[in-house]
Amino acid sequence: MRNVVIGFLGTQLDMGKRRPWRPSVQLCQHPGFPVDRLELIHDGRHYHLACQIAAAIGQVSPETEVRLVRLDMADPWDFQEVYGKLYDFAANYGFDEDRERYHVHLTTGTHVAQICWFLLTESRHIPARLLQSGPPRDGDPPQGKLDVIDLDLSRYNALQRRFEAAAREHSALLLGGVETTNPVMLALAQRLDLVATSSDAPILLLGEHGTGKSALATRIHELKLVRRRIKGRLVQVNCATLRGGQALPALFGQRRAATGQPGSERAGFLREADGGVLLLEQIETLGADEQAALLQVIETGRYCPVGSDAEVTTRFHLIATAANDPGPLVRSGQVRADLLARLSQWVFRLPPLRERRSDIRALVLDLVDKSERQLGRKTGFNADALARYLRFAEDPATSWPGNLRDLQASAHRMTVLAERGRITVPMVEAEIAHLCAQWQAADADGDMALLQAVLPGVALDEFDRAQLAAVIRTCRDCPTLSAAGRQLFAVSRAGKASQNDADRLRKYLARFGLDWAAVTGHPDD
Repeated sequence: MRNVVIGFLGTQLDMGKRRPWRPSVQLCQHPGFPVDRLELIHDGRHYHLACQIAAAIGQVSPETEVRLVRLDMADPWDFQEVYGKLYDFAANYGFDEDRERYHVHLTTGTHVAQICWFLLTESRHIPARLLQSGPPRDGDPPQGKLDVIDLDLSRYNALQRRFEAAAREHSALLLGGVETTNPVMLALAQRLDLVATSSDAPILLLGEHGTGKSALATRIHELKLVRRRIKGRLVQVNCATLRGGQALPALFGQRRAATGQPGSERAGFLREADGGVLLLEQIETLGADEQAALLQVIETGRYCPVGSDAEVTTRFHLIATAANDPGPLVRSGQVRADLLARLSQWVFRLPPLRERRSDIRALVLDLVDKSERQLGRKTGFNADALARYLRFAEDPATSWPGNLRDLQASAHRMTVLAERGRITVPMVEAEIAHLCAQWQAADADGDMALLQAVLPGVALDEFDRAQLAAVIRTCRDCPTLSAAGRQLFAVSRAGKASQNDADRLRKYLARFGLDWAAVTGHPDD
């Protein structure tokens, strides 16, 4: 198979003024790499030099055919022009890979041309390998060095393993060092690694309370530091605490002119986050004025502190969190639609603990280990105690309403109470009883609050309160009316002549004057 080399005429190196080594000439003298044809690209202004180089090649390598290819460029350092000209050259060349093996000579040409060669070969617009030649050094033959660079990374196993190891390290960092078998969490970590290290756009983390949104935001900040995307610190703000007239000064800062009182100046959270990450928790609780001002900062990178007419510039990576899908809040006017649009470029939903039960074992052991380090002593589960705890924790009937927050508190309690350094079955039984009592008490209060929000002022029997509250929670957890019906009537469906679960649920809600839209904020499916 014939070797064909494509390369630029070296307007400086090929003249041979600095050293006798001329890359385009000596390229054709390597005994282990015969050049059957050289496509020598030149500008019209250097035609005579191209002819001289072709003649020199004819003397040292008569078997090499030299084709002079004229390619005029107004500015060989203009990336757009060089890439466009080389792209057109490649499109019109007519490569014959069955008979010829193609190579691109990188040594000559501007740095811009070398980058364009790489892009065109890596994308296979030019089906070639890269050649890098170099002048002779002590002990080298007079033709110098010649290296063939193959862009097939699958051949570089060590390099590939380095890439894979780095990806695993980043995923482990985002997951807090806890191994997961949950496909949702694995996919989330892999995608978030790419986004956090490549994009400066805001990130919106959604998930129930206690699913670990704040902890994940902290690890995103750590990953950005590792990848040198930022240099500043993480500034964490709970928007629910920004109330009244102090909300704007807290976020955007305040000048003395706003109050006229000495000592009233403050930098503001945006200034503190400059160069780092600003974490806004519960973004849906931010006031309307603050939302409008925040939107301007996201879009322009500029804002005016309270009491100042001079704009301040800032650059930070924004991470926002919300407990639920903010879509219904936009429809109710609580969240600005344009702000949500800016926050929604990268949205990640953290699954609740009940949807990642396969991870509970690893999570609880990691939490016990952290509590051990905090307490400065070694503690562990007896085998039967761990088995009993996992039967309870992984049971589908265990709802974990507080998610990781409940699991963390549970692990810490057991570690503290393990006076002799072992967690036993009686301790686990006592912990299970504590959790059940805690959740039952919370459900009783939660049912009243939930029903008052949906049916304000309506008195219900205790039986109806518990049943209707459970139905409403299921509706809000399910994407459609049909899905909620299937979950609620899964057992009794087999004994019914009609299996229209959606219709049964619709009729049940109608007994209380409710429908799917009133309960969930979404239209009926």
